[in-house]
Amino acid sequence: MKRFFSHSVTFSMVLMLSACAMGPDYERPEVPVPEAYLEPAIPGASIANLEWWELFQDEELTRLIKLALINNKEVAIAMARIEEARAALGFVRADQFPNLDGAAGATRGNLIPGAGRPGSINETFVLAGNLSFELDLWGKLRRSTEAARAELLATVEARNVVTITLIADVASVYLLILDLDERVRIARRTIQTRQDSLDIIQARFDKGTVALIDVNQAEIELADAVAQLASLEREKQRAENLLSVLLGQNPGSIVNMRLKNEERFLQDIPAGLPSELLERRPDIRQASQLLAAQTARIGVAEALRFPSLSLTGTLGLASTELDNFFSSDNQAWGLSANLLGPVFDAGRSKSRVEAERARTVQLLKNYELTVLRAFQEVEDSLIDVSTYRDEALARQRQVAAARSASKLSLARYNGGVTSYLEVLESDRSLFRAELLASSTSRQQLVSIINLYKALGGGWLAEEGATAAQAKE
Repeated sequence: MKRFFSHSVTFSMVLMLSACAMGPDYERPEVPVPEAYLEPAIPGASIANLEWWELFQDEELTRLIKLALINNKEVAIAMARIEEARAALGFVRADQFPNLDGAAGATRGNLIPGAGRPGSINETFVLAGNLSFELDLWGKLRRSTEAARAELLATVEARNVVTITLIADVASVYLLILDLDERVRIARRTIQTRQDSLDIIQARFDKGTVALIDVNQAEIELADAVAQLASLEREKQRAENLLSVLLGQNPGSIVNMRLKNEERFLQDIPAGLPSELLERRPDIRQASQLLAAQTARIGVAEALRFPSLSLTGTLGLASTELDNFFSSDNQAWGLSANLLGPVFDAGRSKSRVEAERARTVQLLKNYELTVLRAFQEVEDSLIDVSTYRDEALARQRQVAAARSASKLSLARYNGGVTSYLEVLESDRSLFRAELLASSTSRQQLVSIINLYKALGGGWLAEEGATAAQAKE
C-alpha cells in the first residue's frame, strides 16, 4: 500500500510539472484604433463583406476573376505552403505522444563477445517492441506545437492576402484594357479626322489658297496621333499579356466586354468602423499569427534551460534457438529513465532565450506597422474615391467644352476669321481631353477597387481559419 501511495504521489507530481509551460501566453497586442476615418465616409456596415466585383455586373470580368482564382500560380503556391505548414504541424505535434518502434533480428557467429578470437558457434534471435516517451515537463513540446499551429494559420492568411491582391489586380488590369480600348478608338477617330483635314489643306495648298506651313502643321498633328496610337496599342498588348499571366495562361489576346451599369458601382461606399479592419485585413491577421508563433518559441527556448525526462520501455522475445521461440520463458523486457539537462553551457541557453525575445519584439513592431499601414491605405483610398469622382466630372465638362471649341475654331478658319494655328490648338486640346477623360474614368473605378482591397474585402474572414483548423 505504501509503495502504491508513493508511486501515486510521484505520478501526480509528474502530471503537475507537465501541466506547466514556460514562456508567456500570447495575447494580441493592443494598438491605437481611431474611432472614425479622417475622410468622411458613408455610415453603415462595410460593403467589403460583399463579393464586390459582382457590382460591376460584367460577366466577362466575373469569369476572369473565377478563372484566376482557379489557375493563378501564386495562389497555387500559397495553397502548397498551407499544406506544407499543416504537415509540419503534424510532425511537431507527434512529439507529444509516445513513440513505438518494432525490432527483429538474428545473429550467428563464432566470435566471443569482448574478444577478437573465435569460439563456439552462437545464435541469437530477438523480436521486441520499444516504447519511448519524453515527458513534457516544461511545456517545450506544447509550445512547439503552438508555434507550428500559429504558422499554419499564418499561411492561411497569406493565401487570403494573395487572393485579395489577385482579384484586385485582375479587375484593375481588365479596366486598364477597357480604358486602352477606348483610347485606341479615340486615337483612330482623331487620325481619321486629321487625315481628312490634311487632305483638305493639301487641296487648298495645291490651289494656292493656303501656305505650305499649314500643310506641314497638319502633317505634324497627324503623325502625332499615329504615334499615340502605336503607343496605346503597345500598352494594350502588354496589359493583355499581364492579365494572361494572372489567369495562369500563356500571354495572348483577351476577349472583353464593355462595363455595364457603371453608375450603380459608383455609389457611395460605406467603409465600416476602423476597428473592423483588425479582423478583416488578412495581412493584419497574418502578422498576428506570426507574432503568436514567435511568442511560443520563447517558451521553447526557456524550457531548453531545464532538464528533460525521457522514459523507454522494451518488451519482446529473445532466444538462442528458434524452437519454442514464442515460449513465455523467452520473454525479455526492460525499463529505463533518462534525465538530461544543461549544467554549464557558457550562457548558450540564456542567449537563446534572449534571441527569441528579440525576434518577438521585431514581429510585434511588424504587427503594429502593418496596422498603421492598413489605416493609411484605407484613408488614401477614401481620398482617391472622393477626388477622382470630382476629377472625372471635371474631365467630362472639359471634353464637352473642347468639342465645342474645336467645331467653332474650324468654322472660324473656314470663314477666314482665324489662322490654322487656332484649329490645331483646339484639336490638340480635344484629343488630350478625350484621352484624359477615359484614363480618369478608369482611375476612378480602380480607386474603388483599391478601397475594397484596403478594407480587406473579397473573402470571408472565417473561411480560412475554419478550413485550416478542420483539417488539423
